[in-house]
Amino acid sequence: MIREMRRIKQLLPEQKTIEIMERNTAGVLAVTGDDDYPYAVPISYVYADGKIYMHSAKEGNKVDAVRNHEKASFCVIDKDQIVPEEYTTYFRSAIAFGKVRLVEEGEEKRKATELLGRKYYPADTAENLTRVIDESDSRFVIIALDIEHMTGKEAIELVRAAEK
Repeated sequence: MIREMRRIKQLLPEQKTIEIMERNTAGVLAVTGDDDYPYAVPISYVYADGKIYMHSAKEGNKVDAVRNHEKASFCVIDKDQIVPEEYTTYFRSAIAFGKVRLVEEGEEKRKATELLGRKYYPADTAENLTRVIDESDSRFVIIALDIEHMTGKEAIELVRAAEK
């Protein structure tokens, strides 16, 4: 069960939350690691069709955590403006909850890899992207987060400013 947000006035509409996920380039994947310790790792990603895709080495703490525990969350900070005189920050963020899985081969891996390539190197040619994927495909996996619940939130000061 995922809790509802306590400060409901700060809840962003679904489309604005999706826009946060689409425009940013890095987030923090939180999974259950060794000995049930939380393991949160910053990572590049792409959001598409209600999923978050991340590129990963085939081995390591992150991949082991995904294999051992399917529940995860992913957080993106869109705005973090420190306002010292108010002892606060004007923030905007999004968080997704869902189940993670490894995509080790097949069409979904190819599609996710192409989406990542286009996001991080938009000026690349289709031919070069295809070549790079073909040459490196056996050396990585894709981590997919199938989103079950996603919310966005912003500072009350930003909410009030938008209402004016």
